[in-house]
Amino acid sequence: MSKAFVSSARSTIVSLLVAFAFCVLLGRLFYLHIWEQDDLMAHVEGNRKTFNLIEAQRGNIVDTRGNLLAVTRTSYNIGVDPQSVRESDREKLPELARLIGKPLQEIEAAFDTKVRMGGESSKEARLIRWAPLLKEANEATNEAVAQLNIRGIYSNESHSRAYPAGKLAAHVLGYVNKEETAVTGVERFFDYYLRGQDGWRESERDGRRRELAQFRDREVEPSNGLNVELTIDQMVQHIVETEITKVAQEYQPEGISVIVSEPSTGAVLAMANYPTYDPNEFYNTKKYPIASQRNRALTDAFEPGSTFKIVPAAAVLNEGIVDPTDVFQTGHARVSYKGRTLRLPSDHHHYDSLSMHEVVVKSSNRGAAHLGLLLGEGRLHDYAAAFGFGEKTGFDLGGEISGTLHDVAAWDGLTITRLPMGHAVSATPMQVHSAMSVIANDGILMEPMLTKRIFDNEGADVIRFSPKAKRRVISGEVAEVVSQMLADVVGENGTARRAAIKNYAVAGKTGTTQKIVDGRYSNRHHVASFSGFFPADRPQLVITVVVDEPKLNGVGYGGSVAAPAFRNIAEACIAYLGIRPSRTGESFLALQPSIYDRSRRLTN
Repeated sequence: MSKAFVSSARSTIVSLLVAFAFCVLLGRLFYLHIWEQDDLMAHVEGNRKTFNLIEAQRGNIVDTRGNLLAVTRTSYNIGVDPQSVRESDREKLPELARLIGKPLQEIEAAFDTKVRMGGESSKEARLIRWAPLLKEANEATNEAVAQLNIRGIYSNESHSRAYPAGKLAAHVLGYVNKEETAVTGVERFFDYYLRGQDGWRESERDGRRRELAQFRDREVEPSNGLNVELTIDQMVQHIVETEITKVAQEYQPEGISVIVSEPSTGAVLAMANYPTYDPNEFYNTKKYPIASQRNRALTDAFEPGSTFKIVPAAAVLNEGIVDPTDVFQTGHARVSYKGRTLRLPSDHHHYDSLSMHEVVVKSSNRGAAHLGLLLGEGRLHDYAAAFGFGEKTGFDLGGEISGTLHDVAAWDGLTITRLPMGHAVSATPMQVHSAMSVIANDGILMEPMLTKRIFDNEGADVIRFSPKAKRRVISGEVAEVVSQMLADVVGENGTARRAAIKNYAVAGKTGTTQKIVDGRYSNRHHVASFSGFFPADRPQLVITVVVDEPKLNGVGYGGSVAAPAFRNIAEACIAYLGIRPSRTGESFLALQPSIYDRSRRLTN
């Protein structure tokens, strides 16, 4: 028997190759277990550990009576893991299809399709671990599906924002978008309190990526958001929005804003605009254009016109330079002022002369100009600023503009005669409303109040808001005198007869302003407004109605368009809130004829 010959060189090469292979293997093992140990262990931990975010539930928004205006709705996304299903559960699929309202064929396809191709350019197949069956299911449906005990079916809980009243108070509430970001309104302004604090859970999972609850390391429960109670009254808001709908249908205007508040506290009971939108469908910009989300009561400025005349009227009385019975020559078109001859604005009707009281009741532009001339530039500007023009009201929503009240240095030669009639100044509906509230509140300017309190889920107060007086603008006696004048504006000889309410003394002022188009005042584009309060002898509510470009034959006067809307809203509020009537149905002036005697004492 012969031995095979083995070359020593070949044996050496083979030995070296085997030794080299073992060295490479040992080197790789050293690299993985020693050099890369930390990174690999972190990778393993990442696969084994699971971190789950637990969403906090957003707080509710309620009206002053506790009615829900915005609420967080819990829903469930139901799906199936096709890799985990069992054949014995197939007999339950018809019942599952019935519960979730889907065709049986669609359910069976979700159970049977176990892989998904990577795409046209890739032939790689991926296992399907989640096939959606029903999105945003309610709790009852989710429980019914769970009771079928079909293996592989599970659900994920999610929260979404809902507005039970639909369009009601949309511009006040705002909305939360699909990314759970508060966009506008109360939702955004009080987002810090409403959103709460998310919790989290850290645990382990097995090779099939299922959570091993017994190995949970840390779990932090979510802290749900706080709730916000508004001064808004859902019923008053409904009354206002119903009337806005009627006005919009009748006059087809470009826009409408209505505000209702309590003069003594500044609490806003209702704020609404046209066009409006449904915050539940904020994303449907074809149905609700983005422009409809604008809160016109805070963002749109207009020349207030005759509603501004309360400023010079109250100012001259407060300064003691005019008595309500003083007479002005309103038949003259020109007047001398500081060595210059100024042209006075025209009136809708010619009046040779008017008393100061009649200037307000008849809404005389020339009479108002005379009041401005008596005040002078400095005092006229300062009183306009004191009434809140040219500054934000401080309403708790954001997006508010300050309007325009130019410094005296920027006035031209006609401003002193045009500003008293509400030209050369721009204001938001809220600013006009706040100015009228000064007269109704004994001469004190209040900051508009929207929020009563922030409270937790047990109903305990976290923050309570109180009425805030900004400043005294005029004396209480002067405010009473002006109130009586405004009561006669709504009387038989006034410009707002259609705002009158039987058995209630109503005080207010109309405004009909020509809009500036292409740099000129237009004879066809107007803003009609009325701002007033009632009962005039003990004001309970202030209501402001602004209608932008009402469409009708002729001029859309505030007395014919806005005043009737004021009356309709006021009458509905009287019935709902139980506001007692005035002592008589007579004019407020007839109730207290001695007020002019007190006014004369102010001028002495």
